[in-house]
Amino acid sequence: MFAALDRPQLAARALRAASRRSRIFAQTVCSTAASPAVEKLPSTSIRVLRTVDAVRRWRRPHTLSQHSVGLVPTMGALHEGHLALVRAAARENHHVVVSVYVNPAQFGVREDLASYPATWDADAAALARLDRELAGDGANLGRVSAVFAPPTSEMYPSGFPGQDVDSKGSFVSITPVAEVLEGASRPTFFRGVATVCMKLFNIVQPERVYFGQKDVQQTVVVRRMVRDFALPTEVVVCPTEREPADGLALSSRNVYLGTRRRRVGIVLHRALVAASNSYGGGNLDRKSVLGTAHEVVAAVVQAQARLPPTQRVLFEVDYISLSDPDTLQEVDAIDPERGAVLSGAIKMLPLEEAVPGEDVGHAGGPAVRLIDNLILKPIKV
Repeated sequence: MFAALDRPQLAARALRAASRRSRIFAQTVCSTAASPAVEKLPSTSIRVLRTVDAVRRWRRPHTLSQHSVGLVPTMGALHEGHLALVRAAARENHHVVVSVYVNPAQFGVREDLASYPATWDADAAALARLDRELAGDGANLGRVSAVFAPPTSEMYPSGFPGQDVDSKGSFVSITPVAEVLEGASRPTFFRGVATVCMKLFNIVQPERVYFGQKDVQQTVVVRRMVRDFALPTEVVVCPTEREPADGLALSSRNVYLGTRRRRVGIVLHRALVAASNSYGGGNLDRKSVLGTAHEVVAAVVQAQARLPPTQRVLFEVDYISLSDPDTLQEVDAIDPERGAVLSGAIKMLPLEEAVPGEDVGHAGGPAVRLIDNLILKPIKV
């Protein structure tokens, strides 16, 4: 047994214990004071999360409280299409997370990664305005709670594996649906999309994720991935947001167009609308439906060819497609009970000759790839 301690010894022990607690408290205070403050978007309560661990710490209490989280994945350069997705997510979830990450795996080795618009300050201001709007709308279940803006080292902890077709690394490939249409011209694109989406879904663990219909093949790929890998999230696809004046689909890459190419860039939407009208008029065969689209494109090509280099715009058609809504394989005729997907891609070429002072677009007006689609809905019999 321990010997009994006299009063002086007890007092000395108490003093040492108190001193030890004081040192621990002081170290804790100093550590807390030295740790960085919680980052938020200016003048908002929206958290800015930079690491996987930060997201998981933020997410844990919402899981325990059974509060739903909706994720809106973006690469920044936010436009009204992105904001419409955030609004949809706020209507259906207690918390909305917007990811802002320019994923290098979605770009080919000769694509526009270096010049892709970086607009963090403008994006932060847009989300702040939107969050104030959401706060005043009683129809919403939630608001924007966090922005996940990680560095590439966080998203690819083993190192970014590269953009080549034969790059080695941890990838997610969804085939054959990712090998047609956009995938035929950009063989690494959907590998990059599926990989980063799998990462984001695992990190944020959202009940729902929100995508725009403009990237129709992306929505098909992501839905297939969610189904095949049994991911516990719902993929919500929202209508394409368009310019009200002429129907051009909103895209972050539209900033590259400049004034002259912007006017001609609506050719793809016009061609798809013509094909859709042909279907609405009762045509089901491929030749009749797509023939009207090709007529629109040919007329614009001929009109531009008659103009001098200081006025004309040149573009190349990659594809105009009529495909199955689930597999995106080309169809010879539309099944009226299933409908189909009309889609297309064109490359707007750099201006041959710019006029002094002309708005040629962001980064000097490089070649711009435009995509668009329309869903041909089943015909009710």
